[in-house]
Parts: sequence; structure tokens; C-alpha cells
Amino acid sequence: MSDCLFCKIANGAVPTSFVYEDDQVVAFNDIDPKAPVHVVIIPRQHVTTVADLGSDPEGVMSKLTRAANQVAEDRGVDVSGYRLVVNCQADGGQSVFHLHMHLLGGRRMSWPPG
Repeated sequence: MSDCLFCKIANGAVPTSFVYEDDQVVAFNDIDPKAPVHVVIIPRQHVTTVADLGSDPEGVMSKLTRAANQVAEDRGVDVSGYRLVVNCQADGGQSVFHLHMHLLGGRRMSWPPG
């Protein structure tokens, strides 16, 4: 989508330093971190929300999770632990309408989250 911020990040129109990149997924530091490690992981293809995946025949969530696991290892939070968050729609906390996953780590996470 031409007006989607995350599409622009994924295709290089908005310069961003990636902490992870492959042909289908990119990841970058969150601009408003909520933990010492806070990385946003997105598919290169535009998917508006996780609800739009249906049964996910292309394995988008698996690709995001695989990238998240690699980022967690690279950032040194794979052993201590981390949280993965996917918000869906406005009431679920989604503010950018391009599917994305947050990886948060580097501190103890509390429950309930908010």
C-alpha cells in the first residue's frame, strides 16, 4: 500500500536500520521503546491485521516468529525470556495498520500487561 508507513519502511522508502532482514521479513528498533529491547517485526508484504490472515496459508506468522526468535538470540534475551505481542485493530492497541509483532525483553515483564 502506497500510504502505509511500514510498507515504506520495508521497501526502503523510509530509511531505517534493520536489526533483522530476509526476503520476507524485516525488524527494527521501536521508536518509543517500552523495554530495554523493543523490536518491531513486520512482513514485507502488506497485511492489515492478524485477523486478515485467515488460516495463514503463506505462513506469515511462522515467518515473523522465526525472525523474532533470531532477534531474541541476537539481542541476548533468548535465555532470560521475552514477550511477543501482536495487537489487532484499534481496541486491541494496533496503531499502524500493517501486521507487526513487538518483541520486548531485557527486563521482567509484568502481568496483566495493560
